[in-house]
Amino acid sequence: MNDTIAAIATADGDGAISIIRVSGGDAIDKVSSVSSTDLHKAEGYTIHYGYILDHGEPVDQVLFSIYRAPKSYTGEDSVEISCHGGRFITRKVLSAVLGTGIRMARRGEFTERAFLNGKMDLAQAESVNDLIRAKDDLNAGSAVHGLNGSVARILNPLLDSLTQIIAQIEVNIDYPEYEDVHQLVDEELLPEAEKWLKEINALIEQAQSAMQVKDGIDTVILGRPNVGKSSLLNALLEEDKAIVTDIAGTTRDLVEGSVRVGNMTLNLIDTAGIHESSDAIEQMGIERSLKALEQAELVILVLDAREGITEEDQKLLEITKDKNRIVVYNKNDQKEVPGELSVSALNKDIAPLVHEIEKKYADGISAARTDTLNNARQIGLAMQARHSMEEAVKELKKDAEPDLVTIDLQDAWHALKEITGEAGHEDLLDEIFSRFCLGK
Repeated sequence: MNDTIAAIATADGDGAISIIRVSGGDAIDKVSSVSSTDLHKAEGYTIHYGYILDHGEPVDQVLFSIYRAPKSYTGEDSVEISCHGGRFITRKVLSAVLGTGIRMARRGEFTERAFLNGKMDLAQAESVNDLIRAKDDLNAGSAVHGLNGSVARILNPLLDSLTQIIAQIEVNIDYPEYEDVHQLVDEELLPEAEKWLKEINALIEQAQSAMQVKDGIDTVILGRPNVGKSSLLNALLEEDKAIVTDIAGTTRDLVEGSVRVGNMTLNLIDTAGIHESSDAIEQMGIERSLKALEQAELVILVLDAREGITEEDQKLLEITKDKNRIVVYNKNDQKEVPGELSVSALNKDIAPLVHEIEKKYADGISAARTDTLNNARQIGLAMQARHSMEEAVKELKKDAEPDLVTIDLQDAWHALKEITGEAGHEDLLDEIFSRFCLGK
């Protein structure tokens, strides 16, 4: 934290502009030493024109953006050097800066310093990385919510309630003559603890639903041979990734691809047609299809509109009855199926299926657009907190002395605090920020 650090903050490659970010106590002084412009007295939030120099010779014509502590991204004195883009000149400017004794930054070190200097909490820092890596509006919108401190806002009521429960117990320990223990548990502690559990359960369910939609739904397209599974995959992907012929059993292995469907992502797997087969290679494909089916979060079961439900279709309906599934009739351009969900994959007429998928995951889409926990780490810690509270409730129901459950309650409190990094561990922080890109 005492070092002054620098890194290229823009994407690696040719472009109009590149930015070298410098942060630390000596940032302004050392950048000034390789600048044609004296920056020592430059005020924060000002931009200065000049040249980067190498042994007195101009390297590039640049702009210096000055930020004074604590009003900067990291909370430290910072300089952002905007130079001409291109790998060669950008690296030459960076080399001149590093030549002053400034250290090359680690991955994510600027944001780590912002966290350690109190400019953001850990959940907000994770949202910075989420925003950079977002591939769609849903993930980008969720990351912006996180940047605005949404995680801390939804956790604060839970933390306040938990603190109140712990405080009630502490008062009882300090002044036992003023409280009847049994009455305290039955009338105050137990109802509050059970209400708290209900609230955190709702939060976890909402977050898990949102995470599923944001990460993409693992989806298997299933059906007997030649019902149009590969045509449906190609229609969803909007490319000819799977071979389509009139010959049954063309797909003998799993064909995969991710696609945006309306407001969400499907991680699609087109499977070999499931039926009785004496062909050894085709049989291996069918076995892989059944294995993919076990792991699928959504099954799209394709039937042939021309032929209705066959004996093989009945078997597929039976083995998928307990799965989250959508049954769709294909080839409705050749025969209508009144009252049933039907499409024509060959003609790319799949809007009814897309609508049905969005309808099925409407709650998850809605959850992803609201304030909620944003990743597996945060959800895992919330689940730890829930488990600790469940243990406390279990003991309270056994008429245990209230002070004996404070350890579980404190564990719940610490787990929630760790989500925003207020009770974090150094090795955890290193792991989180190592996932960031260089210069962030």
